Order: sequence, then structure tokens, then C-alpha cells
Amino acid sequence: MTDFLVAALQITSTSNVEANFIEAEEQIELAARRGAELIGLPENFAFLGGDDEKLRLASELSEKCANLLKTMSQRYQVFLLGGGYPVPAGDDSHTFNRSALFGKDGQVLAKYDKIHLFDVDLPDGNLYKESSTILSGKEYPPVVDIPGLCKIGLSICYDVRFPELYRYLSSNGAELIMIPAAFTAFTGKDHWQILLQARAIENTAYVVAPAQTGIHYGRRQSHGHAMVIDPWGTVLSDAGKTQGAAIAPADKERVKKIREQMPSLKHRKNKLFSK
Repeated sequence: MTDFLVAALQITSTSNVEANFIEAEEQIELAARRGAELIGLPENFAFLGGDDEKLRLASELSEKCANLLKTMSQRYQVFLLGGGYPVPAGDDSHTFNRSALFGKDGQVLAKYDKIHLFDVDLPDGNLYKESSTILSGKEYPPVVDIPGLCKIGLSICYDVRFPELYRYLSSNGAELIMIPAAFTAFTGKDHWQILLQARAIENTAYVVAPAQTGIHYGRRQSHGHAMVIDPWGTVLSDAGKTQGAAIAPADKERVKKIREQMPSLKHRKNKLFSK
């Protein structure tokens, strides 16, 4: 058997850190008991509230998130992704938005600080300016080879609109790409699934996309629909709008087979587009 179960968790985080952690722990346990070996939490799983409060709690949240991910991965013997949590940037006014993948032994296998920041004024009246409190990451997203599973590439939310980042991941061997998100309800209804399927198809890779859902505070509302999508672009599982998980099998042999059937990655004319 070469397949394994993956779980894209879906929760509704708020400014209540304790409640967020309780929900995260419950969903991790449920997914692990269903047999998932790779489990992903969404962006902002530990806190979704005002910027001032986030900055005040950043140091504490960073430590608590790392401890949670270490403990849960060891307890349930799973590979666990914390899809995005604040890590102090060292200037007292900004954080990094960090995604970290933990192994079954509780050790960090890979980490990634979100590069593309969501600075958008939407027609629904919501203004998002992540750069006011978040620093863009300076390192390329990693690809980590997990023996017995596959090669996993990391990204976060708004990154999904930048296909060159995913081409970098697939060029470095990624067979499965994690896209944890807190996608807005306004943009999500039109773009979320299409973008995820595009990233899967053009890179011939699985996409595992944990998601926030529901209303968090004020008018901030997330789209939901955590998904697992296969390398052909087929949606294998969709969590809808309720808290829970999208769970489905992934198989690196299927990646290999589809890449042989549709060898577009081999057909790239890189030199035509390089300076």
C-alpha cells in the first residue's frame, strides 16, 4: 500500500485562545482516530482577532502553538501542520505568519514564513492590511521529504494567487502541497476552489487546504470548504462550512502515474521565460 490518509481541518477561530486550542485538539484527535497520518490546521488557528491584541499575545502564542503541535504530533503519532501562527519579528510591532510541520517525534521538519501579504480593500466593506502587523518572509518555501509518505511543499493562504511559488515547489519535487488558509467569504465564493484546483492541475500534485470558516469577529467571515484535491484536479473531500475536516487518501504513485500521462512539467520551456 502506498496511499495514506490526509486531513485538512476546518475550524472557526476567534480571539478566545483557550477555546481555539480546545477545538484544534478535538479536531486533531478526531482526524487521527479516523486514520489520518498527515493533518493540517488552518491559518490563524490559535487566534483571529484584533491586531493590537495579536501583537500583545504574539510571544505567548508562538510558544503555546509550538508546544501544542509538538504534543499532538507525539500523542497521536501523526505529521502535523500548524497552518499559520504569529511569531515575534523582533521589532515589537510586527510578527511573522509562520507555518510549521512537525514529525511524529514532535520535532520541526520544516517551517515557512508567509511571503505574500493580503493588503486588499474589498467591495464588501472589509479592509485587510496584513503588512501593517506582519513582515513578509524572506526564505523560499520548503519542500520536505517524508519517508513512506511523499514530498510536501508549504505555503499559506494568499500565496495561492501566485502560481510561480507553486511552480518552485513542484520544481523542487513537491508531490503534495499544503495551503492552509483563512480565505475571506467574499473572495472565497468565486476563487477558492478554482485556485486550489489550478495549483493541483498545473503542478500535478495533491493539494491539502485546511480552512477557517464562519464569523470570527465584527464583519470578518471566512469561506470554509477545506479541501483535499488530487493531481488531476478532482476534489476528493470538501468540509463544507461547518467545523470538521476534509479527509481523503493521497498516493505518491498516483502522482507518478498522472505525471506520466500528462507530462506537462517535463514540457516546460523554461529558457523562453528567463531573462
